[in-house]
Amino acid sequence: MSTALPRHVIDFASDLEPRETEINDPAVVDAPYRSKSWRHFVQPGKNAVAGIWEAGPHRERCQCDYDELCHILEGSVRLTDAEGVARTFGPGDSFVVASGFNGTWENLTTVRKVYFILG
Repeated sequence: MSTALPRHVIDFASDLEPRETEINDPAVVDAPYRSKSWRHFVQPGKNAVAGIWEAGPHRERCQCDYDELCHILEGSVRLTDAEGVARTFGPGDSFVVASGFNGTWENLTTVRKVYFILG
């Protein structure tokens, strides 16, 4: 069986090395945290990025000026809007955080997600 991919098809199961980042900015509500990101797709002309992201428990404020499709692979995350309405997502859940979201993103456990960001 061939391991070649059709043109313009990107396999997220590749052995791409993750980008590890320490997140320590004013949006972080609790202690700084480390994240890993495997960026499999970047198209600057369309402001599009896709890949896999992973980070441990933390909470941070979000004011989104982009749209993000998320599919949770592991862990659980709670999103709470500025009015206090909250929803928790876990493995197998898919959702979009649309541009204009203002609230908090809280990893309740270590979270691993597939993401596609546009904008």
